[in-house]
Amino acid sequence: MVADLSQDRPRLGRSSTAERVADVLRGRISEGYFQPGQRLSEESISEALEVSRNTLREAFRLLGHEGLLDHRLNRGVFVRLPSAEDVADLYQVRRVLEGAAVRRAPAEPALALLKQAVLDAEQAAARDDWQGVGTANIRFHQALVSFNQSPRIDEAMRQLLAELRLVFHVMENPRAFHEPFVDRNRTLLGLIESGESEQAAAYLDDYLDHAERLLIHAYDPDR
Repeated sequence: MVADLSQDRPRLGRSSTAERVADVLRGRISEGYFQPGQRLSEESISEALEVSRNTLREAFRLLGHEGLLDHRLNRGVFVRLPSAEDVADLYQVRRVLEGAAVRRAPAEPALALLKQAVLDAEQAAARDDWQGVGTANIRFHQALVSFNQSPRIDEAMRQLLAELRLVFHVMENPRAFHEPFVDRNRTLLGLIESGESEQAAAYLDDYLDHAERLLIHAYDPDR
């Protein structure tokens, strides 16, 4: 799989920086490319991206601060599995960022991204591609937060959603988790398009409560 990272080289630009490398790896985590517990090979990734080991190590350090990677002494760097407590905190932040966004009138480019994410999820579900559905769902919520028109909020959401994607891996049955939210995203989109912001906000609250309960239950079925 690591060799496929070579297609991300153009994203690094002419001057490869640790931040850009971190952005590539964060994006791949959001797409489900790396999984919790997976050891990341410095040699393979630096070769695939054509960056130095020092640059890659700095990128690993940045992603470690974001809660995406673990550095284990004398063992290497591993993709982290967030805890149930992390899940609760992630959803607390989501309620703030997405709750504010859904009350704003979206710009047309952001609305177009939202519509495309809904369509992509529906098409992936029809193919029984539940990893693809998860990726489309991540893009849906990134597009939703962009209604806030804040680059800082967009960046915070990218980091949050990458961590959340790692949480998805605790679900033993991805279809059972993702399938209800294909229709839920379509419904939320309809409320946004019709300008029913307060109804959309109330629907989003219930939506996030539903998703959080499912994930917490996967960590601890007795909760």
